[in-house]
Amino acid sequence: MKTRLKTALLTGLAFTLASCTTASSENAALTAAASNQDQLASPAAGEWTSDGRDYTAQRYSPLTQINAGNVDQLGLAWYADLDTYRGVEATPLYADGVIYNTLSWNITTAYDARTGEVLWTYDPKTMREFGRYACCEPVSRGLAMHGNKIIIATLDGRLIALDKDTGTELWSTRTFELDSGYAYSITGAPRVFGDKVVVGQSGGDLGVRGFASAYDVETGEQVWKFFLTPNPDDMPDGEASDSALDMMRATWSDEGMWRELGGGANPWDAIAYDPDLNLVYVGTGNSVPHARFYRSNDEGDNLFVCSIVALDADSGEYRWHYQMNPGEEWDWTCTASMISADLKIDGEMRQVLMQAPKNGFFYVLDRATGEFISAEAHVYQNWNEGFDANGRPITSEAVRYDETPKLVAPGPGGAHNWFPMAFSPRTGLAYFPAYQSAFVYARQPGWEPQPYRSNSGWGGYTGEAGRIRGELMAQANEMEATWLAAWDPVRQEMAWKVELPRHGNGGVMVTASDLVFEGTTKQTFTAFDARNGNVLWEYPTQSAPVAGAITYELDGEQYIAVNAGWGGGAAQIERGAGIEMPRAPARLLVFKLGGTLELPPLAEDASAPPEPPRLTATEEVVAQGRELYHQICSVCHGQNAMGGVADLRHLDRETHEKFNQIVLEGLYLEKGMASFSDLLTPEEAEAIHHYLIARANEDWGR
Repeated sequence: MKTRLKTALLTGLAFTLASCTTASSENAALTAAASNQDQLASPAAGEWTSDGRDYTAQRYSPLTQINAGNVDQLGLAWYADLDTYRGVEATPLYADGVIYNTLSWNITTAYDARTGEVLWTYDPKTMREFGRYACCEPVSRGLAMHGNKIIIATLDGRLIALDKDTGTELWSTRTFELDSGYAYSITGAPRVFGDKVVVGQSGGDLGVRGFASAYDVETGEQVWKFFLTPNPDDMPDGEASDSALDMMRATWSDEGMWRELGGGANPWDAIAYDPDLNLVYVGTGNSVPHARFYRSNDEGDNLFVCSIVALDADSGEYRWHYQMNPGEEWDWTCTASMISADLKIDGEMRQVLMQAPKNGFFYVLDRATGEFISAEAHVYQNWNEGFDANGRPITSEAVRYDETPKLVAPGPGGAHNWFPMAFSPRTGLAYFPAYQSAFVYARQPGWEPQPYRSNSGWGGYTGEAGRIRGELMAQANEMEATWLAAWDPVRQEMAWKVELPRHGNGGVMVTASDLVFEGTTKQTFTAFDARNGNVLWEYPTQSAPVAGAITYELDGEQYIAVNAGWGGGAAQIERGAGIEMPRAPARLLVFKLGGTLELPPLAEDASAPPEPPRLTATEEVVAQGRELYHQICSVCHGQNAMGGVADLRHLDRETHEKFNQIVLEGLYLEKGMASFSDLLTPEEAEAIHHYLIARANEDWGR
């Protein structure tokens, strides 16, 4: 209330005025709430106020000042050094002359969008131990905005609202308990839908029971929670997911390790919303253990792994679902971008939800009912033999693996991973980075899960199985290819594609001037013609921008901003070059027409790998280290010790000398490398060290 009633007023008059003022205040609050929702549903043309820009998540901007005729005049307006070599995956937000950005460990900064001046920085002091639980670095994929609030979701499970102008904490709430028994973390962006903040969590590779939860945006109080796998105790949870508990439970075996490892299905990235239908769409992750033999006795669809689940936005109760991969066991997640659009299909306008998840298909669903409309592969795949009359995929038995290795396409990196997709209502095309790949899957005999390890149940790395694996991986390497895809979702066919050199090309943004912007593993930020894929402009970024870009307008000028920071899952999976890409530290880059700023030159010896120590261990010790590495370390440091959070083939002499201190004593805890002494003996740690030395000697100098 802006004014106070004077105490000298007569009591009756005071009561009357107070009543009027109270009504006015309530109306103002309702108006403000509606305005905040409108800001997210239909932001001003020059703003970017949510992860996908608006509720459709199309990452489409109506701005046209930068166009095909002048995009070659784009130059750097300003940049901010982010002081990290870790991957930076966040889509920045923009409103009212300010850019908001977040990094690893959820450190969040507000910048003057004209100059790059830092206005405030907030460090939530995220617990570094949680770096051990993050599959692919302690990344954050973004922020949420609502009215005067910026909202962050921390790696260690907190949801925090900050004052947008000062960075002061307004409220903080915990989304999971630290003693839950599961290795939860959060790497995805929170989303504000109406008056609620909705967030998922990560950890499915280590063993968690996935859930999505909603919180009051003004107070942080929990509104609803929906578990995405059944209660291992076969009991109701007293949560919104009880509405689907019997349906879920019927798809899981009575026996299986899902009871102790949670089953997975964690929604670690995209969550979407339709305000007219009042539905929240939750894309779910992989199963755990990955091998269905161990997880669920090779039985059942295992709902809701690798699915889209629609929930009532107010109550969180189940409305519909579509499962992309029943009985998923290849680490295929359905957490990629979900985009809403209205498309004319077979002569009828349809309200659709589109997704291109890891499994290599592009899906079009009715977003009101979940009805399967169509799907088609956009890369080579060998798992799907078609769809039945209800849209259920027909899974080839050839990809259901046992202890004998089998080649499956796509691989666990996915044909399209988390990198954001865009859609243009002008061209009718969806744009996303595609990755054609395959991987060799086998079940490890006698496998037993252990807490906080990568609980896949995969094996086949030694003996005859290891020999077969090597031959099949040679085939997989031959088919590897990447491109920027422009996909027609109505015709379900490729409109055009531009081949790119390496996996890990970034998220996509498209404008009404028919420009597509994407960071590439050529270490460029590139503008493509949205109609045909022609390259119109490229800027050398000195690192591969994996994040999605935004565009905004300020003082009559259009700007484009993107985080350039190579790392995360892209670096882990990418194995084509054999050594780390030389690169600069991560930066936030901001461009405008006529920008003249230049980046400092890249150091000549950036990322040059050191010569490794001589291998002295026996073949038996190296084999033991290989097995332990793939059980414990590969989730962060990459298959075959290539890429990942830090490429362990490239340790310097000092780091080799401190290896056991790092692994067993937590010497690098502040960098996110917690102690593994609860999982490894000194002899086992030494075996892993010898395996890494062996790998370094194999690949050094290539």
